[in-house]
Amino acid sequence: MENLQVDEKKIAIRVTDLDKIYKLYDRPSDRMKEALGLTRQKRYKEHHALSKVSMTVQQGETVGIIGTNGSGKSTILKIITGVLNPTAGEVEVNGRISALLELGAGFNMEYNGIENIYLNGTMIGFSEKEIDEKMESILDFADIGDYVYQPVKTYSSGMFVRLAFAVAINIEPEILIVDEALSVGDVFFQAKCYHKFEEFKKMGKTILFVSHDLSSISKYCDRVVLLNRGVKLGEGSPKEMIDIYKRVLVGQYAVPEEDGNSLLDDRELTAAAAGKAEEGRAVSAGINPELLEYGTNAAKIAEYFITDEAGIHTTAVIKGQEFTLHMRVEFAEDVPAPIFAFTIKNIKGTEITGTNTMVEKAFLEPVRAGEKKEITFRQKMSLQGGEYLLSLGVTGYEQDTFQVYHRLYDVLNLTVISDKDTVGYYDMDTVAVVKEWRG
Repeated sequence: MENLQVDEKKIAIRVTDLDKIYKLYDRPSDRMKEALGLTRQKRYKEHHALSKVSMTVQQGETVGIIGTNGSGKSTILKIITGVLNPTAGEVEVNGRISALLELGAGFNMEYNGIENIYLNGTMIGFSEKEIDEKMESILDFADIGDYVYQPVKTYSSGMFVRLAFAVAINIEPEILIVDEALSVGDVFFQAKCYHKFEEFKKMGKTILFVSHDLSSISKYCDRVVLLNRGVKLGEGSPKEMIDIYKRVLVGQYAVPEEDGNSLLDDRELTAAAAGKAEEGRAVSAGINPELLEYGTNAAKIAEYFITDEAGIHTTAVIKGQEFTLHMRVEFAEDVPAPIFAFTIKNIKGTEITGTNTMVEKAFLEPVRAGEKKEITFRQKMSLQGGEYLLSLGVTGYEQDTFQVYHRLYDVLNLTVISDKDTVGYYDMDTVAVVKEWRG
């Protein structure tokens, strides 16, 4: 992991040994008794949302924060913006902040759009004259027409977030803090949001960016901080941190020790992955608890998982890299010629690609009851960045009759990480050349 050289004169955000502890009570009465001093007994459990987290963001940097749900990503942003108070630690902010956290949180539902623009602008610290100067750009960005003169309680959810985003993004902050806010509205509004985001980067604004969209993290961020269960696991380049995050998703990491020692090194992690494979344990990360399953039970897909080109178990694959899909199948009956297959669909249910061992001419032999087979499909990831669903199957023909022995629909979530998406479902790896032409 890289060591950041800090210029003290150009620090935009500095977080030092930040702790956030919540008290969890079993009953509301316990909270009241403690508040009124009616008991000396400890009636709560402590939940450490953040524990000794430190990070520095330089002026003009775009820094991403990634981690699983409950890792403390949103908590640290709320502390930096002053929404929450830390239990311990220090936060230093140099510059005016615009925070895209809970869009529209300061809106009055009875006010119309114009009135809420003035209300929000005043809360941020602008004068009425300054808001007047920004009004046209806010209304153009929101693009909700005459609805801006109606009470916001009459807005659709899409119009509401469009207006809230337009207010937050057009106040020309020195520091922009974003928490999953770039996915609001329809696809055209999202494109406008990302364009504005890129403008901010070109203007040298400081951006702190939290997202589950690893493709956006990879594309926009100069540096990434990885959190897990309130602990900072490391920071470094987007690729380095995303690679480690993929291991976190499947439990192949070590929690940092008190002396600052952090993650397992690559050799240890690879050995850990190989060990898990040898032990025959299926990886549960990304598995759909509501999958559709059926078949004759002559065969059973007992285990299934994905590994990246380093052999690490994962559900996130970087575009352009090789990955392998693994299936382990147990047979309860004799099967004349089983066919092993997989299909990848997008989240709308459209089948994007897939293949099977018959098409690939890999296996067409009889299998006896009690046998076990391990099937691997290795390929290069050419799909665009995004979320996909994986389906698996064991089928075959018995006297010209098609049989489904075991089928698992939408069994695994597959995330493709990309910093370059072309048009359509997949990338043709086009090589583009531009040169002078003299006609």
